[in-house]
Amino acid sequence: MTKVLVGSAVRQRPAILKAFLTSLINLDKSGLIVDYVFVNDNDVVESENILTKFSVPKGKVTIFNGERYGTYYCDSNTHRWMDGLIWKVAEYKDKIISYAREKGYAYLFLIDSDIVLHPQTLLHLINCKKDIISEIFWTKWQPDLPSLPQVWVSDKYTLYYKQKSESLTKEEIKSRTVGFLHCLKIPGVYEVGGLGACTLLSKKALRAKVGFKEIPNLSFWGEDRHFCIRAAALGFKLYVDTCYPAYHIYREEDLAGVESFLDESRRNPVVYQKDSFLRTNTKAQNNKLTLSMLVRNEAQRYLKEVLENALQYIDEAVILDDASDDNTVEVCKEVLKEIPLTIISNDQQKYPDELSLRKQLWDLTLSTGPDWILTLDADEVFEDLAKEEMKKLINQPYYDYYAFRLYDMWDENHYREDKYWQAHFHYRPFLLRYQPNFQYIWRKTPIHCRFPVNIHHLPGAISRLRLKHLGWADPKYRAEKYHRYMKYDPQGKYGVMEQYQSILDPNPRLIRWEE
Repeated sequence: MTKVLVGSAVRQRPAILKAFLTSLINLDKSGLIVDYVFVNDNDVVESENILTKFSVPKGKVTIFNGERYGTYYCDSNTHRWMDGLIWKVAEYKDKIISYAREKGYAYLFLIDSDIVLHPQTLLHLINCKKDIISEIFWTKWQPDLPSLPQVWVSDKYTLYYKQKSESLTKEEIKSRTVGFLHCLKIPGVYEVGGLGACTLLSKKALRAKVGFKEIPNLSFWGEDRHFCIRAAALGFKLYVDTCYPAYHIYREEDLAGVESFLDESRRNPVVYQKDSFLRTNTKAQNNKLTLSMLVRNEAQRYLKEVLENALQYIDEAVILDDASDDNTVEVCKEVLKEIPLTIISNDQQKYPDELSLRKQLWDLTLSTGPDWILTLDADEVFEDLAKEEMKKLINQPYYDYYAFRLYDMWDENHYREDKYWQAHFHYRPFLLRYQPNFQYIWRKTPIHCRFPVNIHHLPGAISRLRLKHLGWADPKYRAEKYHRYMKYDPQGKYGVMEQYQSILDPNPRLIRWEE
């Protein structure tokens, strides 16, 4: 039997304390010996009585007396922590850690006294087999703010991933923040930079003497930040689980939601979001980038240039040739001869059934076991920055796709911008992390389909990297495309007829491309 200690420093209002202790009693403890230790810092007699009367059928309850000094202000707006109170709580938590270490417990579950847990939380966190892992909960730190997690990526409370060498725009920061928060709503285990309030520590972490004591030369506020920095310095990675979100009674008004939370927990073995899935592909390093490309009769156009550019950052390539009758396949094999290449040629042309081709290419790409998939057409090329930036984008654990701006080049040095040519004003996904457990759905349209239509249900972000669309850069190719659209989409059912008609405009508005 595995010995586990549940510990909490307690100064709490009676109703909230009752809900907290009840959730501890209701935890599934199968195969565990669970004891409890509390530091009683209550300044309300009723709360003290509730805590001292806490008992469980099995397991030992130990209560240490706190020092009970200082005033803790908590109202319907927020909690107001004074420095003295923060470091008093840090001492209490370190006392609990010392007790767990001295008594030889296999795990210590440190939890704040305003948390209500899903019954499966403790067993699940142990089964995650991490030395330091928190269960997620969401809180409105201010009444007029959205709910945010008690975990973060870096520093004081940074909610987006950024490599040290990256410089992000405000737009990219906002996009990555939204992507990180979206990620945490998908069941899974994620490495984070900071956590607290609902954390399981292994015996290894306890023996390494992780703790909450103030680091004197660190200005960050809050004992959890000092704990996380000390743990990282000792070589521990920090994780959050999002399969069994806890409920945070941050304000007295939040008590009204406890019963519905418990009802949901009883109904569902796992509190998944609607239409969610278990996100398992979250590698943060050494990800493989696979180029996925559909080609037909591209040998005399931009194929060689596009492949040579992509070769700077891809690891392998998957190419579906739609029955070319030129030397397209030979060009692909020659340019990509130094990397793994899967290339298949159809016996008969399938175009204009682009959906069938895209799904065939998708299945072919998945058969190679990709981490990330970059889907480019044979006339699309990234700007020079891609050589440096692409690996940064894919080697992180949070975002599953990136969206880019596509510039329709009207000649070698100019792109078109007018009423019907504004692709570069919008971000579209070209780069996708493959998630094996996600049910990808394709839009039923014969043209203009590149990825499954529901990838926006995954956490994603934008990138400043720009794509050049070279397919419009020659008058001959523009005429070919115009006639192709008129042949396969004469009513403008899958596109915009006015845009089709504007292709042959003799005097379009052009803007010079700047690297």
